[in-house]
Amino acid sequence: MSDEISEKEKSNPLATESVSSLMMKFAVPSIIGMLVSALYNIVDQFFIGRGVGTDGNAATNIAFPFSTMCIAVALLLGIGGASCFNLTMGRGDTKRAGYFAGNAFTMLIISGVVISAITFIFLTPLLKLFGSSDKILPYAQDYVSVSAFGFPFLILTTGGGHIIRADGSPKMTMACNLTGAIINTILDALFVLVFHWGMKGAALATVIGQVISSVMVIIYIRKFKTVPLTKEHFKPKWATVQRVASIGMASCFNQLAIMIVQIVLNNSLKHYGELSEYGADEPIAVAGIVMKVNMIVFSVVIGLAQGTQPIESYNYGAKNYGRVKKAYRLALTTSAVLSICAFFCFQFFPRQILAIFGTGTETYFDFGIKFFRIFLFFTWLNCIQPISSTFFTSIGKPVKGVFLSLTRQILFFIPVLLILPLFFGIDGIVYTGLVADFLSAVVAIIMTLLEFKLMKGEENDTGYTAVEAQ
Repeated sequence: MSDEISEKEKSNPLATESVSSLMMKFAVPSIIGMLVSALYNIVDQFFIGRGVGTDGNAATNIAFPFSTMCIAVALLLGIGGASCFNLTMGRGDTKRAGYFAGNAFTMLIISGVVISAITFIFLTPLLKLFGSSDKILPYAQDYVSVSAFGFPFLILTTGGGHIIRADGSPKMTMACNLTGAIINTILDALFVLVFHWGMKGAALATVIGQVISSVMVIIYIRKFKTVPLTKEHFKPKWATVQRVASIGMASCFNQLAIMIVQIVLNNSLKHYGELSEYGADEPIAVAGIVMKVNMIVFSVVIGLAQGTQPIESYNYGAKNYGRVKKAYRLALTTSAVLSICAFFCFQFFPRQILAIFGTGTETYFDFGIKFFRIFLFFTWLNCIQPISSTFFTSIGKPVKGVFLSLTRQILFFIPVLLILPLFFGIDGIVYTGLVADFLSAVVAIIMTLLEFKLMKGEENDTGYTAVEAQ
């Protein structure tokens, strides 16, 4: 292969524009989009905490696995479709690329309707499975019975945003998410604090914001710019959907693992909380706030990872390995700086953060401070696993991405969560996050270094000199 950049590569900025500039272009809108998604939950938590109280906050934590499930499906199809689209475009196969985008979009709609229907049919049993006590159950039922109407729109907005970004329009993805979040915030304040509609009001505000965002996504898809999409592109084809799902599986499994952790964590907090001075519901309320606050940091990290996806996918397909490595390292460095700042906030200001979401008893704050400081102690290492998992997905190695996405939540977190409390009670739960974060970071570092060596070996074997990472 020639050392010179081909004419095809010259026409695509993913091959020629500086990696740092591309990161700004793709990552910043992606970060804002992820932050907006996190703010949907944070805003509800804020207004519910002030308008309903601690029980309402606990109920939103019980309901949170539903949202995580929706995001998992959205990432399965959205990131899968976007990665396949960019990988195919990088190889110059523009004819096939459109089918990945169109099929992914169709499956986003179908899956959203299915999940919403399942939720309505099995609402109460699912809430109990997710750890709801009898006291919290009515609040959770009120919230999910309304928010479930928005699941198809949440999935379409989240997954469709990745496809739009793959089309080279990251700002449009940002606009779709930002519009919905602003509407949600305004309506939350109106419905909860002014009209006093409680849990149903907060859920209704969220659904309205999601509907408007999804309408914007649909309007854009009708005018897809890189490859004109026809009706044929939207007809599901098994081979195409299978490929999309295999590539998006790592990100999906990561979210499903988070959902499983949330369910097991809620039930563990309920059980061991009843045996402690904190009671069953206060620890669940605290955990919900802590996890959602941490989601703000994690959203930036995931946004950075998603911002590297088009760069890594295209350049790996074009064998520009130097640019692939540069994108990974830049995302990891930026994430590490942010994570270290978050670590200091969680260590020095936990009580102040908890107070933002309403008042509580002294035992509530005692447990919350402990949970912040110990559970999130390795926040500064937590960025390595999602950056690396997305990296493997982007270069078309979904098996490695899936494995890595499962390390923190499934391989480490759940076993430790089940074992430590047997000896240390509810304090054992507090230390679980610390152990899982450290072990998953070590595995991610080892796997990524080995992959970089494979890239180096391929460069040497082919005699190809990668385009210099600018």
